[in-house]
Amino acid sequence: MAGADLNRSFMKDVKRIIIKVGTAVITRNDGRLALGRIGALCEQVKDLNAQGYEVIMVTSGAVGVGRQRLRYRKLVNSSFADLQKPQMELDGKACAAVGQSGLMALYDMLFTQLDVSSSQLLVTDSDFDNSNFRERLRETVESLLELRVIPIFNENDAISTRKAPYEDSSGIFWDNDSLAGLLALELKADLLVLLSDVDGLYSGPPSEPSSKLIHTYIKEKHYHEITFGDKSRVGRGGMTAKVQAAVWASTGGVPVVITSGCASQSLVKVLRGEKIGTLFHKNASLWEPSKDTSVREMAVAARDCSRRLQNLTSEERKKILVDVADALEANEDLIRSENEADLAAAHEAGYESALVSRLTLKPGKIASLAKSVRTLANMEDPINEILKRTEVADGLVLEKTSCPLGVLLIIFESRPDALVQIASLAIRSGNGLLLKGGKEAMRSNAILHKVITNAIPNNVGEKLIGLITTRDEIADLLKHDDVIDLVIPRGSNKLVAQIKSSTKIPVLGHADGVCHVYIDKSADMDMAKRIVMDAKIDYPAACNAMETLLVHKDLMKTPELNDILVALKTAGVNLYCGPVAHKVLGYPKADSLHLEYSSMACTVEIVDDVQSAIDHIHRYGSAHTDCVVTTDDKVAETFLRQVDSAAVLYNASTRFSDGARFGLGAEGWHKYRPYTCTWTCGC
Repeated sequence: MAGADLNRSFMKDVKRIIIKVGTAVITRNDGRLALGRIGALCEQVKDLNAQGYEVIMVTSGAVGVGRQRLRYRKLVNSSFADLQKPQMELDGKACAAVGQSGLMALYDMLFTQLDVSSSQLLVTDSDFDNSNFRERLRETVESLLELRVIPIFNENDAISTRKAPYEDSSGIFWDNDSLAGLLALELKADLLVLLSDVDGLYSGPPSEPSSKLIHTYIKEKHYHEITFGDKSRVGRGGMTAKVQAAVWASTGGVPVVITSGCASQSLVKVLRGEKIGTLFHKNASLWEPSKDTSVREMAVAARDCSRRLQNLTSEERKKILVDVADALEANEDLIRSENEADLAAAHEAGYESALVSRLTLKPGKIASLAKSVRTLANMEDPINEILKRTEVADGLVLEKTSCPLGVLLIIFESRPDALVQIASLAIRSGNGLLLKGGKEAMRSNAILHKVITNAIPNNVGEKLIGLITTRDEIADLLKHDDVIDLVIPRGSNKLVAQIKSSTKIPVLGHADGVCHVYIDKSADMDMAKRIVMDAKIDYPAACNAMETLLVHKDLMKTPELNDILVALKTAGVNLYCGPVAHKVLGYPKADSLHLEYSSMACTVEIVDDVQSAIDHIHRYGSAHTDCVVTTDDKVAETFLRQVDSAAVLYNASTRFSDGARFGLGAEGWHKYRPYTCTWTCGC
């Protein structure tokens, strides 16, 4: 079985499919009908029809079948003397008239044996000039499909206004390949499959050893690279005609696959999303990685673009962000489609639910990201601000001014929304950027990067933001301390340590998000319950979700604590205990007290008092975000002053630890800023 192609994840949503059968598929080399091949094809169509697919066929072959019959009839009726004379080529229109009835009779017989009804629809090019005809055609096809009947189209060559079927390529359509493309658009098909006698589109004639099968056609890349061989041995146009029809249909929004009609179960494999044949898709150019560029060239380009960005005014940089926000909203459907492809691959690979959750762009997320980008655009300009002015000597003034860092290399987890936030911050602050996201979000990151960089004006350059696709490139980039100014890795402690030991570039690393909520004995337990539930279940995969619940020992047997634990369990949270809590509460022991679950699970531990809670946080925490719930001002003050974390909260959920909420421009950016924040609000 061929491997699944991530580019073809949309196949799961296909309902209406048009199948074009080429003359070379339904005939043998001697020109006679390939009955076994046609029968196997009809069996596949029957299975698809039974599965609920709406199948429409476009068949070639009538002219070939008619020619075979007329040659035989002419041979039978000719004298020996007649056979010695030069043989005139048979009229194509006469061949079509004779062959059409025989071809359709064969389809009807085969489908009848399979308990499927079929219908014949003959059309000519001139028919489509009439808007009433097109409307009636759509109505007829809809009625047939509703009755589970297979409509079979063919160009009526017998009465075509074309001068000769094999010579005249004028008109709305010019052969059955282009007819199939026209019908795909006219009938709003979800997929067009063009069946040929070869496996798909090759870079050259398939018979040549150097020719390679092209799995995804990208016009900008392949148009001038492909060398076509001879036309079809029996049909009108061959592969050239199929490619023209495929480009036409795919540009109009209907994906197309050119594949072999001679191979076993080819239609079934196409609809499974297997990597067979050649795919044509309107977004294919967005899936193609950028042309090979050395990582150093990428870093240098980002630096050059960042310097041009710094020369812009604050309003001009603001305009870029507004354009980015608009582009995100305009391309939401495409972004969601690519994200769904990543999700499908993640599910197939069996990734943990926490990773899949981080990977998901939920409904409304693109609008939320666009809103945050616009908010960032309207914030105070972070650069060119005079922070301090000192007269160091008479007439000599020293100024301290905020300025961009330069080029940042940021490695982040499988959260495609992080790419938008980081890129927006870089644009607003005048920095160049090199991004490496998780491989699980490859498609999502690629399309987001494309959308954002396309919104960057030419006077800055889209190379302001580079996208790294492999780990090997990171190792190479870490050598270039002369063009990269700061590395910010987000991942495991092991990753951060490896990067620190592998480069001379300054590294600003933060790995785990082991966040604590401490419930003091004086806490308002209703407030505590709301805070705990929000901190754990609002978004358990986030780095600011609660991972450990610390409880004052005086509360361990109270109904209020039991109410909180029951609420967590009811919500689907798996509870684990530290050594003390295990003896009292009986839940399974946690594997470690320094554990970031990033899922619907958390650790519960009992502590003696606020100082004990602080000691536990310092020993097992990650200095990310920690919260105290209390009504005792002295306890709150002690906790806020002594806990050494990036964000320390008082009577507020750890989920409030968010750069956008803090007015820093984007989610998560606070992790890289040394400050303490005190909140005094209830959830």
